[in-house]
Amino acid sequence: MANFKIKNVVLSGLAVAVPKTRKVNLENLFFSKEDIGKFTTTTGVSEFRIADKSTTSSDLGFEAAQKLILEMDIDKKDIDVLIFVSQTPDYLNIPNTAPQLQNKLGLSKNCIAFDLSLGCSGFIYGLSTLASFMQNPAFKKGLLICGDTISKIVNPEDKSTALLFGDAASAVVLKRKENDSEMQFNLGCDGSGYKAIIVNDGGSRNPFNANSLHVVDHGDGIKRNQCELVLDGMDVFGFGINQAPKTFRELCDFAKISNKEIDFAIFHQANKMMNEMIRKKLKLEKEKVPYSLDKFGNTSSASIPVTMVTELKNQLRNGKNKLLLCGFGVGLSWGSCYFTTEKLTVLDLIEI
Repeated sequence: MANFKIKNVVLSGLAVAVPKTRKVNLENLFFSKEDIGKFTTTTGVSEFRIADKSTTSSDLGFEAAQKLILEMDIDKKDIDVLIFVSQTPDYLNIPNTAPQLQNKLGLSKNCIAFDLSLGCSGFIYGLSTLASFMQNPAFKKGLLICGDTISKIVNPEDKSTALLFGDAASAVVLKRKENDSEMQFNLGCDGSGYKAIIVNDGGSRNPFNANSLHVVDHGDGIKRNQCELVLDGMDVFGFGINQAPKTFRELCDFAKISNKEIDFAIFHQANKMMNEMIRKKLKLEKEKVPYSLDKFGNTSSASIPVTMVTELKNQLRNGKNKLLLCGFGVGLSWGSCYFTTEKLTVLDLIEI
């Protein structure tokens, strides 16, 4: 796995935007109350937010970024890099979404802007990529926007996904700050498991065809077509409970820290049962591991920022906190990051 340090870069601002529309699992008409109850007990998801047909991941990210830039009184000319992390971009192949965000936000045409196609580990990969740029003294500030509208690729009659995924996006500002604390990373992937979380049709490997929209009943409450999300729950569960503790421990060894030197461990919000098994494996106290799953579901690359904003806003605004972030899932890929924040600018949850 890749272990590395990045110096002179700090996370200085954070905002999250979600749709106003709530979807409550117990009100779902496709599945029995008994099945929903069992699913909720396992996943921890009671409700989540759903974007309307006209709202994209970048729309949510734009709102978060725009309000964060305003709140922090940032000169837009000082934003040198913009990275957009999503697996539900505005357009399937061409063009990248990041340049559109550069234009909508009014950033300089000299701003570097590009997309990263990542999901569950996307926030960590995005942070590491942006922070790597920010190591260059020529760069002043960088903007990372992460988010997905997974609801647009989920079949409402697929119990494995329709009761789990919510829509959200986040915006983070990184600043160059000389002689400050380090950001430390551990990243990795295992592409042999790529089929565990996948949309089969619509890309170059399996182009959209006459059968792509044909809905197939796979039994046990799972119906979907070839352009909708497939989630192999057992494979993902096994991957998560094994790989997340590994990346966490390897980063701790690399950074030479113990659990005592972590104020909060913020995991990708995958599944409550899975995450609790990971927490117990790592012997982390409950108070150090916040959850946002119950009200927002699994929000893909935005799940770590969603948890920070909704569960740790006051602590992050008012104090100095040592954070260890851990993302794992689609790819299959994983990443962990350890750094310190102090009186972080954290906006209240934005609803649009």
